[in-house]
Amino acid sequence: MEELFCHLTVLGDPKPQKRHKHFRRGKFSGTYDPSSADKDTFASVVQKNAPEVPLNTPIEMVLFFYFKRPKAHYKTGKNSNCLRDDAPEYHSSRPDIDNLVKLVGDALNGIFFKDDALISRVTAHKLYSDKPRTEIIIIKL
Repeated sequence: MEELFCHLTVLGDPKPQKRHKHFRRGKFSGTYDPSSADKDTFASVVQKNAPEVPLNTPIEMVLFFYFKRPKAHYKTGKNSNCLRDDAPEYHSSRPDIDNLVKLVGDALNGIFFKDDALISRVTAHKLYSDKPRTEIIIIKL
């Protein structure tokens, strides 16, 4: 039986997971995560809504990524605050939706669920809005 676990909103531009970087300094080589600061910031915002014990059951994540509309979506002149009739609802350019989902999953890992392997179903949407944000719905399966 599916059960709503939580609904969170994180204000600000949605951020994608960046690819890990590899480096070499002399004989030493390593890897670092250029998204670690973004994940830490995201995690610190949602931490106040975290459960006392992270979930250890299969879950579904429903994600809504809202991006700020570009000026080109609006009319000009005295109607510059009105959307054009042909302004799109869905965001269809970069960043890729899979990288957005990956950052959210990694940021919530260990806070809302024990391991991101517990995510059994994901639905994600990229949309435009005047209020950029990420909305997360977690459902226990």
